[in-house]
Amino acid sequence: MAEEWLEKLMASYNIDSINSKNSYAAQIHLNGNLFENLIWWGLQSLPDEILVGMDIDSDSPHRLEVEDLFRSEQHVDGLFQSQGYQINEAHIVNRGNSFSVHHLPEDWTDDMFSSNRGSRAGRFTHWLHTHPNAPAIPSEADADAAQETQGVDMILGLRFSPEGPMPWFNDVEGTRRRLGEEATHVKSTTSKRRKYGAKQNLSVIGIAPSGHKIHEIQLIAFHKTGLGINVVLVNEEGIPYGWDDLQKSVD
Repeated sequence: MAEEWLEKLMASYNIDSINSKNSYAAQIHLNGNLFENLIWWGLQSLPDEILVGMDIDSDSPHRLEVEDLFRSEQHVDGLFQSQGYQINEAHIVNRGNSFSVHHLPEDWTDDMFSSNRGSRAGRFTHWLHTHPNAPAIPSEADADAAQETQGVDMILGLRFSPEGPMPWFNDVEGTRRRLGEEATHVKSTTSKRRKYGAKQNLSVIGIAPSGHKIHEIQLIAFHKTGLGINVVLVNEEGIPYGWDDLQKSVD
C-alpha cells in the first residue's frame, strides 16, 4: 500500500481530475502503488532525470463505472494504443539531462521497430520522465520525443529539499496539475538564525525513503498531438482513491 499521506494527495488529485474532465480528450488509469515507486525512483536518481517505460496489463481494463464517471464530453475513442487499460508495469530505462534522457540504451531497444520508431524504439507503450525541482510542463525536447510514443507521455514534477545543485525552477508557462496544494512558505519553528545555505522554509507533504523532504508533486499526461490526457490514480482493484467523495461530487 502507498503511504497514507500520498493516498490523501492522490484522492485530492482525482477530485481535480473529475472537476476538469471536460478539458481532456481521453483518460488513463495509473496504479497508485506504482506511482509511489515512480516518485521514489525519481528522488533516488538525482540529480538526473529518469525515463521510465510503462505498460498495461491486458487483464486489467478500466472499470466501466470509473471510466463513465471520468468520461469527457469531448472523449475520443482509439486515440492511443492500449487506451482503456490500467498502467501497472514500469521500468527505468535511462537517466540523464533533459535531452539525453529520452534516448534509449541498446538494452531497451526493440530491434524489430528501431528503424521507424526513432529514439523511443523500445517495447513500452507509455513513457514517463521526471522534472527534478521543475514543474511538470513539456519542453520542446519532451514534445519532440513524444512523437514516437504509441501511448501517452507523462511528466512527474517533484519539488524537494535539500535542493543540492538544482534550485526550484518555475519560470515556465503552462497549466500545473498538482497533488494537493502548491508549496507555501512556512514560519520556522527552530532557531531564528538561518543555517548556512538555507534559503527558505517550505511546507512538507511527505518524506521520501531517500531522506528528501517533498514540498510539491505534479503529474500530467499528454498525447503526441498535444491533447491532454486525464490521469486517474487507482488502487489495486482499479478503484480511484477517494472514490466515495468522487461519486458525491457528481450527484
